[in-house]
Amino acid sequence: MVEVGLTVQKAKRLQALPPYLFVELDRARRKLQAAGHDVIDLGVGDPDLPTPRPVIERLAQAAQDPANHRYSFTEGLGVLRQAIAAWYLKRFRVSLDPATEILPLLGSKEGIAHLPWAVVNPGEAVLVPDPCYPPYRSGAILAEAEVISMPLRAEMDFLPDLGDINQRAAHRSKLMFLNYPNNPTAAVASDAFFQEAVELARSYEILIAHDAAYSELAFDGYRPASFLQVPGAKEVGIEFHSISKTFQMTGWRVGWACGNATAIAALNQLKTNLDSGIFQPVQYAAIAALEMDEQPLREVCAVYQQRRDAVVDGLAQAGWAIPKPSATFYLWAPVPGGVSSMDFARRVLEQAHVVITPGSGFGPSGEGFVRFSLTVPVERLREAVARIAKVL
Repeated sequence: MVEVGLTVQKAKRLQALPPYLFVELDRARRKLQAAGHDVIDLGVGDPDLPTPRPVIERLAQAAQDPANHRYSFTEGLGVLRQAIAAWYLKRFRVSLDPATEILPLLGSKEGIAHLPWAVVNPGEAVLVPDPCYPPYRSGAILAEAEVISMPLRAEMDFLPDLGDINQRAAHRSKLMFLNYPNNPTAAVASDAFFQEAVELARSYEILIAHDAAYSELAFDGYRPASFLQVPGAKEVGIEFHSISKTFQMTGWRVGWACGNATAIAALNQLKTNLDSGIFQPVQYAAIAALEMDEQPLREVCAVYQQRRDAVVDGLAQAGWAIPKPSATFYLWAPVPGGVSSMDFARRVLEQAHVVITPGSGFGPSGEGFVRFSLTVPVERLREAVARIAKVL
C-alpha cells in the first residue's frame, strides 16, 4: 500500500513575507568554503568578543540551584526588573516602574516581532523605516497589518521625514518603529528628532516603538540618548533594549521592553499565551551584566572603533569613501561603480571571498548601499580590506 503524504499549504501570512534575498549569497559562501577557500564573513551582526566573566560565573552559580530549574514567569523576576530600572535611571536618568513599565523578553527581537500582534488589528497600518531591521516589517505582516514605509535617505541623515507622512497614512497607523543608533545605516538621532516623533504620535494616537539595542556601542565620545528621555515619550511610546550587543550575549536571549504601561501590559498578555519566560539562571546573569561597571564596555567600544577605522581608512586608500559612524558595529557604504547592491556583494564574495550584505535586503531604499559588520578581529578586517581593494 502506497501512503500519500499530506500536502501542507503555507498560511497566507507566511506567503506574504518578503523573500530572503541572501539565500543566493549564502549558497555561494558555503560552496567557496567547501572548496577550501578562506571566506571572511562580514555579513552577520553577531559579536565575536566573549561574554564578560562575571556574567558567566553568575549563570553557573544560579544554575546549581534547583529552585531555578522550574518555569519562570513571563513578566520576569522582580529583581531583574529592578536591575533594569536601576540601569535606566543611572544611564539615561529615566525613571521606570519595575512592576508596570518593564517587561523582560526572550531577546528584544521576540518582543519587536510580537508587538504588532498585541496593539494592531488586521488592516490597520504600521509605519516602518526603509531600510530596516527585518522583524519590524515581518512582525507587522504576520499581524496582517498594512506596512507603510518611511524611506531613510542620505540627504536626511537616514532619519525618516516625519513631515512627509500624509494625514491619511497617519490616521490609519497605530504603530511606528524607530531605531537609533540605526541598523543597518549606523545613523544616530537627536533629541529634536525624538521630540518631533512624540508630537506626531500624540497628534495621531500612534504608539512609537523605539529599538535602542545599539545605544552602548558608540565612539569618539558620543553617548546616544534614550527615546524615553524626551518629555512626553512615555505617554506615547516604549523602548526595546537588549544585553545582546552591549555585553556580547546574543545567544543568551535576554532583552526587555519598557515605557508606556498600557502597551507593556498588552505585550505581556500576548506573551503569557506564547511562552513561559526566560530561564531563571539567565535572568540572574543579566542582572550581573547590568550591575557591572562601565570599564569593560569602554574597552569593547575601543575595539570596535579600531575596527571601524581600519576598514574605513583602508578602503579610503583604495578610493572607496565610506562615512565613519558614531555608533553601532556596522558600516553603511555607498556601492561604487553604479551596480546594484546584490551584484556588488556577489562580486566581492566571488572575487575577494568576503561576505558583505546588500542593502536591498533591508528594504527597497537600501538599494545603492552595502553593510559591513565589524564582528571579526582587526587582522581579519585588514585582510578583507586588502582583498576588496583588488576588486575595486
